[in-house]
Amino acid sequence: QVELLESGGGSVQAGDSLRLSCVVSGGSGAIDRTKWMAWFRQVSEDEREGVAAIYSAVDDSVTPYADSVKGRFTISLDNTKTTLYLQMNNLKPEDSAMYYCGANGRGAAYPLRRDEYNYWGQGTQVTVSS
Repeated sequence: QVELLESGGGSVQAGDSLRLSCVVSGGSGAIDRTKWMAWFRQVSEDEREGVAAIYSAVDDSVTPYADSVKGRFTISLDNTKTTLYLQMNNLKPEDSAMYYCGANGRGAAYPLRRDEYNYWGQGTQVTVSS
C-alpha cells in the first residue's frame, strides 16, 4: 500500500508563491512501489487536470508540465524520494483549485492523465485572489 499526504496549500494574492508537499508512506517498499508521481488539480466536478509529473525511479527525469503552468511551477523530489514538491510562483486566480498528489507503480504513456495513477492523497486547497 502507498499512502500520500499533501500539505502547503493556502490563500494567497495573485503573484505570490506557494510550495506544496506530498509525503509518501506505507511501510516497507512503499517508495520502491512508486514510479511516476504527479500533481493534479480539480478544475471541475468531473475533471482532474494534470499539472506536472516526475519519474521517481531515475534521476534527471523528464518532467512534463501542463502548458498553463510552464515557467511558473516546478516539480521536484527530495533525495530520499519520500517527499514530492510543487513550487508554484507567480500564482494566478485561475490556479485556484484543490491540488492532489498522485503516484503509480508502473510506467505511464501519458503521465499527465488521471487514469495513469492508482494512488491518491486527500488534497490541499489553493486559493488565489486577484
